[in-house]
Order: sequence, then structure tokens, then C-alpha cells
Amino acid sequence: MQNVEKLVDAVVGRLFIPLEASGRHVHVTKEQAQVLFGHGLTEKRPLSQPGQFLSNERVTVIGPKGEFQNVAVLGPERKEAQVEISLTDGRTLGITPPVRLSGDVADSPGAQLVGLKGRVTISQGVIAAQRHIHMTPEDAKHFGVEDKQVVCLRTFTSRPAVLADVVVRVSPNFATYAHLDYDEANACGFCQGDLGRIVP
Repeated sequence: MQNVEKLVDAVVGRLFIPLEASGRHVHVTKEQAQVLFGHGLTEKRPLSQPGQFLSNERVTVIGPKGEFQNVAVLGPERKEAQVEISLTDGRTLGITPPVRLSGDVADSPGAQLVGLKGRVTISQGVIAAQRHIHMTPEDAKHFGVEDKQVVCLRTFTSRPAVLADVVVRVSPNFATYAHLDYDEANACGFCQGDLGRIVP
């Protein structure tokens, strides 16, 4: 029985890519963490990407028209702050976030972040994350794709969809997962454990 399960897992791994839904979250710098919390970020649990973690710290994100309380902060600290929200979230905040890859925050809207100890105003950094696939070099070779290649991804979910404009990001520091925001995940009926497949 164990051999059959191993075979099934091997076949699935050769054909499919695990899907993950990424909710709204914030990245901050070391200096901002000190202002917001009085200390650096502390790890609550690891995330699927090596070295990344959900922190114990939370913030309130404030926009021109509304706010979200208790927003997750992910670690480790970064060189520049970033707030990742869905387009639906943007309506609540009164912000129109550009659809960008993580780290591409130039000329994006800003927001206020409020922690237990203080408040930080960022002049830019609010984006809606472009759907993407984190991939190891080995898996990229297997699937025949390259870093920054744009592909279509079919979701094997309760409401299957084919998603275009999915950017492949290749690094030895990644684990292979496709990331959708909650607008996209809800639209295709995503449940934890669902899979996707790159299609022509």
C-alpha cells in the first residue's frame, strides 16, 4: 500500500503543481518593525517558501476610505515595505493597487500601518500580487519553463479555471507552489490541497 501511495505521489509531482491561496499581508523593514512593535519580527510558524514565516505581529492597514485590522505580517524583514492585497480589498481601502510581482512597488499607492507600539506611513508599496509560480530550477527544467516566463495554469478545483498571465519565478531558494490571491482562489473554488497544471 505504501508503494502505491509513493507511486501516486510521484506521478502527481510530475504532472501537477500545488496551489496556495495568499491572503492580504504586509512586509516591513527592520526599522519599521521597531517603530510598529518595539522589536523585530518573531516567528509564529514557517511558510511553504524556505526561510519565510508568519510572524506573531499584526498591523492595521489604513487607506483613504477604510481599514483592515489584524493583518498578517510576514518575515523576515525586507529592504522595503510592501502591502499585498486583492483588488476587492482595494475597494474597501479606497486604493487601486497595481498588479505587480512582489518587490515591484515603484509608483504604487501608499498606506498607513499601525502596530501595538507605533504608526508608519509608507509612500508606496501597496500592490495586488500578480499570480505566479515559485519553482525550483529542477522543477523548471522538468516542466520546460524559465524564470519570468508567462504561462497558463489550469486549476483542478471545484470551479475549474484556466488562468492566463501566470509568471514563473525560478530560484534554488524556492519551493514549487502556485500562488493565487483570494479573489482568484474564491473564483475557482480553491480548497487546500488542490492542484494546478501548466497548459499551452
